[in-house]
Amino acid sequence: MRTEVLLPALFLVLAVIGCGAGESASPTAGEIPGEVGAMGMRITSTAFQGNDTIPAKYTCDGQDVSPPVQWESVPEGTKSLALIADDPDAPVGTWVHWIIYDMPADATGLPEGVEDDGERADGSRQGKNNWNRLGYGGPCPPGGTHRYFFKLYALDSKLGLPAGAGVKQVMDAMEGHILAQAELMGKYARK
Repeated sequence: MRTEVLLPALFLVLAVIGCGAGESASPTAGEIPGEVGAMGMRITSTAFQGNDTIPAKYTCDGQDVSPPVQWESVPEGTKSLALIADDPDAPVGTWVHWIIYDMPADATGLPEGVEDDGERADGSRQGKNNWNRLGYGGPCPPGGTHRYFFKLYALDSKLGLPAGAGVKQVMDAMEGHILAQAELMGKYARK
């Protein structure tokens, strides 16, 4: 009698676990892996699709301008947005290519070629990348194919940091204030 009750319960638990794993492991139709984050917030680019090659125009082999990025489904309660672009495949550890923070909560994207100024007209600020420069520095891998993650954060406050903050300062200031996150990953290899 005991086995008759436990066995169906065990099958039910395994079925639920199996279904849950299947749902999280595969994206829904039309969804590009790596673009959708918590609460449905999404970041995309018209320059490249998620998991595809970043065009040379946006790298050190081209014009080295920032790619256009757009986002949607920013959660309610967002007071500011931040974006960090980095390369976790760099030989010296994660290399930061771009930091921009205190973007208005109602912003829907960034255009191509954002100027490398500290404070922008909308009140957002740019931090220093790992070249110790303000603004964007494009992919320039020393060898092989590297992955570049454009991570968008919806925050429940403004960071209030001055222009030129480093990634550690920005990440420390965001701690406990992240409402949602989404990322877009592109790849690049020098020829």
